[in-house]
Amino acid sequence: MSNNLKTAGLLGLLGGLFVLVGSVLNGSQGAAIALVIAVLFNFAMYFFSDRLALASARAKRIEPGTLPEVERMVASLAAREELPMPKLYLIEQPQPNAFATGRNPQHAAVAVTRGILELMRPEELEGVLAHELAHVKNRDILISTIAATVGAALSFLTRMAMFGGMGRDRESNNPLSAILGLVALIVAPLAAMLIQVAISRSREFQADRSGAEITGAPLALASALGKLDAGTSRVPMAVNPAVSQLFIADPLKAFGGRRGGGIARMFATHPPIAERVARLQQMASGVR
Repeated sequence: MSNNLKTAGLLGLLGGLFVLVGSVLNGSQGAAIALVIAVLFNFAMYFFSDRLALASARAKRIEPGTLPEVERMVASLAAREELPMPKLYLIEQPQPNAFATGRNPQHAAVAVTRGILELMRPEELEGVLAHELAHVKNRDILISTIAATVGAALSFLTRMAMFGGMGRDRESNNPLSAILGLVALIVAPLAAMLIQVAISRSREFQADRSGAEITGAPLALASALGKLDAGTSRVPMAVNPAVSQLFIADPLKAFGGRRGGGIARMFATHPPIAERVARLQQMASGVR
């Protein structure tokens, strides 16, 4: 299954989960209210998320001519994909990393850290920048916003039910309804969170593939990811966890909060670097 089909399936599953919980709780009216609230909230986040993300990362606009090599690379990649030139930002942090944001290609921004500029060879940096432009081209901000909208609505729905507003058969003593309602309250938000992080991981895999197709050099991106994995493990970067998923590599890795397997890996928004590298190596060798 391709990453795009997987994302569509996960979004459908998330929407179906919302409908199912609303049905179990008999809260069609409350579900509609919760969805409207979530849509309005995430609508605002969709339009202002780029400013919030850039401010959170303390990114500063790169003035024309300041970093000519980066400007040249991004301009060339954008022209190749028939994308508008995104705004460029620099994060004065030693950790090697980068991210893209913006609700559509016309309002896109790409931010790089000082650390990644000092660490990467030109072909590796180009691979990273192509990965970020792939996020823009694939409308990943829109996809993540849709997922966040449904997830937030589901959270609203279950909380409203918990506080007595929407439970099915409230006047009856039907034990099955009570059990189903309790299960929905506990399991649904957890399932929604797992689906959302699965969507995030799927979009990272897709951006890797798309970025490698743009440059025609999957091994260069694989090499860059290996350096990013080592760099983010050693060099900490203070960043709001709410925007950490935007980065090409987990910027919080050095703090140790997301290491290990099991539950920690289950809730990780970034797929393991080793798996991403392996996929790019297979791509380079022609293995599908």
